[in-house]
Amino acid sequence: MRIRLLIGVACASAAAITATVLAGAASANTTTGASRALAANCSAGYVALTFDDGPTGSTTNQLINALRQGGATATVFPTGSNAQANPSLMQAYRNAGLQIGNHSWDHPHLTTMTQSQMQSQLSRTQQAIQQTAGVTPNLFRPPYGETNATLRQVEASLGLREIIWDVDSQDWNNVSAAQIRQAAGRLTNGQIILMHDWPQNTIQALPGILQDLQSRNLCTGHISASTGRAVAPPGSSTQPPGGGSCTVSVSRGQEWTDRFNVNLSVSGSSAWVVRITLNGGQSLQNSWNATVSGTTGTLTARPNGAGNSFGITLFKNGNTTLPSATCATS
Repeated sequence: MRIRLLIGVACASAAAITATVLAGAASANTTTGASRALAANCSAGYVALTFDDGPTGSTTNQLINALRQGGATATVFPTGSNAQANPSLMQAYRNAGLQIGNHSWDHPHLTTMTQSQMQSQLSRTQQAIQQTAGVTPNLFRPPYGETNATLRQVEASLGLREIIWDVDSQDWNNVSAAQIRQAAGRLTNGQIILMHDWPQNTIQALPGILQDLQSRNLCTGHISASTGRAVAPPGSSTQPPGGGSCTVSVSRGQEWTDRFNVNLSVSGSSAWVVRITLNGGQSLQNSWNATVSGTTGTLTARPNGAGNSFGITLFKNGNTTLPSATCATS
């Protein structure tokens, strides 16, 4: 109720966004619902809100509701032990369209451990998240931000990209909601902020954080496993800063056991360049109605005379997440 009251006093434009998100929440695709809500103006780019240490029985649903009501998305880094203990909340993360990473089994100081102990911490968490949420993470945040060469070797063996942060909200240090909001005000395009699933002050700060981002034409995104930076979330049809007057929509097409089709449609220009950010493990098998370069990471598509609708076929390699795309005029 407290979150709803905070949202209720927001400006009229924020109320319109809330209505859009609530309507979108009734559909099966919560990720694209959040993307539509924030699609009004992302001209300053994307930032990643990240929340560690969940899921937590007392706050996780409040966190998800605050994000949904603000038309936002985020990346969560649960521990394996919490994931195993709270399978329904892991499903809630996934159903809300949140990106899910790995945060070790029980939050130890990993750099004091042997390689085999590190391997156990990360691999057990991968399994717990797969079993509870049905996704295999490709991002890893080391507890306390502590890392070394041995840990990075273990991460690489599991297909994990190490993610630290650009801004520390200090919410773990019992700072106020106002201070957390102020910290988020330092975010710029591509950057990542550290927050946590459990502090009540973080939940209270979220509506103001989202209002501030919107006022600065920043949208919430997900973290690219290829670059480690915040990018448009899967299914987003918004354009990057300086992207010109075109937009691209992304939708899932036919699917097989080992691969799936992605359909893309450009509007606003016939002279365009679309950059498609694949998720960890995915690779290009085929494309049609456009000239596409690259096979992994980021693909670049240009018109080949077949119009503004084109498609690609991706090998899953264990990752079924829809890629994101941005458009710029050429």
